[in-house]
Amino acid sequence: MFDVYKAISDPTRRRILDLLKEEDLTVGQITEHFRISQPSISQHLAILKNCGLIESSKHGKYIIYSLNMTIFQELLGWVIKFSNEKENDN
Repeated sequence: MFDVYKAISDPTRRRILDLLKEEDLTVGQITEHFRISQPSISQHLAILKNCGLIESSKHGKYIIYSLNMTIFQELLGWVIKFSNEKENDN
């Protein structure tokens, strides 16, 4: 879980997640929204993929990136559980 928090602590990666929330995209399409190089975006995508926040699939010569909603659901469930436990302690 620590890897997930570390990944989402970066504003560029949060923006990438926001973009992927709207639609699945290639690295080139994602890069169009930033003023950084495609290799830099690829590094951010690798971090997001390694912690399971995004998935990729090959379509012809393109790799399409999409959100892995399972991880977000697990994260949200943990936050809700944590919050409920904290409230019960008070």
